[in-house]
Amino acid sequence: MIKEIQENISGQQLSEALGERYLSYAVSTIVSRALPDVRDGLKPVHRRILYSMLRNKLTPAAAFRKCAKVVGDVLGSYHPHGDTSVYDALVRLAQDFSVRYPLIDGQGNFGNIDGDPQAAYRYTESKMTDAAMMIMDGLDEDSVDMTPNFDGTTVEPSVMPGAFPNLLANGSMGIAVGMATNIPTHNVAEVCDALNLMIDKPESTTVQIMKKMVGPDFPTGGVLIDDFETIVKNYDTGRGAFRIRAKWETEDLSHGQYQIVVTEIPYGLEKQKLVEQIAALIDAKKLPLVDDIVDESTTDIRIVITPKNRTVPADKLMAHMFAMTGLESRFNMNFNVIDSAGAPRVMKIGEVLTEFLAHQKLVLRRRTNWRLGNIARRLEILGGLLVVYLNLDRVIEIIRTEDDAKAVLMAEFKLSEIQVEAILNTRLRQLRKLEEMEIRKEDKALRAEQKQLKELLASDEMQNEQLKAWFADIKKQYDKKTALGRRRTIWAAAGEEVAVNPDEFIEKEPLTIILSQMGWIRAAKGHLDLGQMDIKFKEGDELSNSFHAQSTDKINLFASGGKMFSFAANTLPSARGFGESVRMMADIGADETIIAAFVLDTSAKYLLVAKRGTGFIVSGENCLAQTKNGKQVMNADEKNPAVLCVEFSGQDSHLAIVGSNDKLLIFPASEIPEMARGKGVILQKYNAERTYVLDAMFFTAAEGFGWTTGRGRTVLEDWSPWVGKRATQGHTVPVGFPRSGKFGK
Repeated sequence: MIKEIQENISGQQLSEALGERYLSYAVSTIVSRALPDVRDGLKPVHRRILYSMLRNKLTPAAAFRKCAKVVGDVLGSYHPHGDTSVYDALVRLAQDFSVRYPLIDGQGNFGNIDGDPQAAYRYTESKMTDAAMMIMDGLDEDSVDMTPNFDGTTVEPSVMPGAFPNLLANGSMGIAVGMATNIPTHNVAEVCDALNLMIDKPESTTVQIMKKMVGPDFPTGGVLIDDFETIVKNYDTGRGAFRIRAKWETEDLSHGQYQIVVTEIPYGLEKQKLVEQIAALIDAKKLPLVDDIVDESTTDIRIVITPKNRTVPADKLMAHMFAMTGLESRFNMNFNVIDSAGAPRVMKIGEVLTEFLAHQKLVLRRRTNWRLGNIARRLEILGGLLVVYLNLDRVIEIIRTEDDAKAVLMAEFKLSEIQVEAILNTRLRQLRKLEEMEIRKEDKALRAEQKQLKELLASDEMQNEQLKAWFADIKKQYDKKTALGRRRTIWAAAGEEVAVNPDEFIEKEPLTIILSQMGWIRAAKGHLDLGQMDIKFKEGDELSNSFHAQSTDKINLFASGGKMFSFAANTLPSARGFGESVRMMADIGADETIIAAFVLDTSAKYLLVAKRGTGFIVSGENCLAQTKNGKQVMNADEKNPAVLCVEFSGQDSHLAIVGSNDKLLIFPASEIPEMARGKGVILQKYNAERTYVLDAMFFTAAEGFGWTTGRGRTVLEDWSPWVGKRATQGHTVPVGFPRSGKFGK
């Protein structure tokens, strides 16, 4: 036994063995952990987190899911490492002070700029943002290679395909064996401009590129004080340092006194430690011009610095502070990334943009070929369906009588196996509905698309135009005029100050709006179920309406006098008490009734209906009131007050309206005019003076017409007897229609 073991022992120098094993470990650390890929700007752990969330359908429109669930799925299927590494990476993608465009929408405690840690993953929830979806756009269209996961049970993408320039937009940090990376964040609208420049002029110099990008744009803002030549030199070599200063301003006080307020601090600093450092320097008398420092920050940074006396010039005081404290810091840039060949290297900005564009062209060609393959298969199936349409009786006879219908169909009509499979998998009711014109119409449209896609593959110029169209869409979504897209880091040499909109600093959080019958309104934090809440009302009062909103939303009230009243959701009183009367918050008459309360969508449209059956459609923009006096949208009076506000479903929908005369009328929504203000037109005609509108609703033909009661949903298979022209009476309500005259929700 010992002899056999000795025969299997091979001699090797210890230094060589250690070198080989350490080299393997170093390469694994560099490629699989620390450095991002130049094509999607992601490290493997980030890529796996996003892919796992996509497969779990945690899209921006989905509900939040516990982070523990996300971390568990990533560990179990894609990332065989510790849960701390996965959760820390997920948290950073959700922190708006760490990344410029968060890829994760977090709900719960995800830490803060003070350096306070995040809550455990069993308490926090998350889902993806629009930026994350852009990074993965086209993933299911064979746009990138899929590789087996660590145990071979599933696959994962080797790189993300989306056109969102994540490497430059969100930057990256990492330390590997013998190398590191530190890439600053940038403004994505400016990056799109630089990409378009490289498409039009591939040989553009760094000077030309930096005229488009204007240096870093950090999520915490600050002031970039380097000159243009320094910025160009840094990006031309891929290495260098930037000097970032805090943004500050002076506030005048009484008796000629003033104070300095710091509103933005350099990127990467923990605010609490910065304030403690400055306070320690004041105590040590190393800042003789400063008397005190107080952190008055809430959701926004506000660090108040009090000078020793009013004779100290503010500029001189701050110059001293910049020299002595972290209010000025250096960001050491290092564009060390994994290139498209899988090798780590430091790239200059032109190479980064070129590699990204090459990847996007490859993705475009692969997506185009994938679509062409789908079109070819569909055209083949359409050819078979056309044969069925022209020989429907014979096809049905073969299917009914032949034992091997598949072989007979292939032989008699010279069909392929794919065509026959499509025919045999088609339901009989669908066979009956086949129409030659529809088949030929679809065939023509697909062939036109096929021709266009083949031309795209053959033309480098058309591919460039498609890439520019992708970047234009991204730039439009993150335009500098938007809250997320505006440039935050100011370049001092440019001498341009960015106007700050206070609304941009409202923290977005879910709210539950509660309105009582007597008009008392309040907002509870979170999207809550009222059945699980202990909601109390004043004596004689009760719940009128409740709905979910975000703190950044506008809450609209529509009153019977025809006025719209708008409130900022974040300004509504807390749900801990009874709330506040809306009549105290806005000029709503004591004799007016609140008809509707809802979250205003300025891109939507609404149907306003008066008691006597008149109404019109108004845009959401026209419903926004700027003052507490409200905005008169509908001309209403005591005899014909406003009674309904219904969100419009689109021109292809129908309106169902019912009156107290037990008459129901259905007509196309396209017959209702859109107005900015007015009385409207007659929707349903009432002969008797005491007859009035009870309810109205929109529905589409696909949804079907029906109503909802405590017993459930009732849908009429045939609602044509109640279809008529606008301004007619309609017909008696169908059997079983609620006596209340309400369609329900």
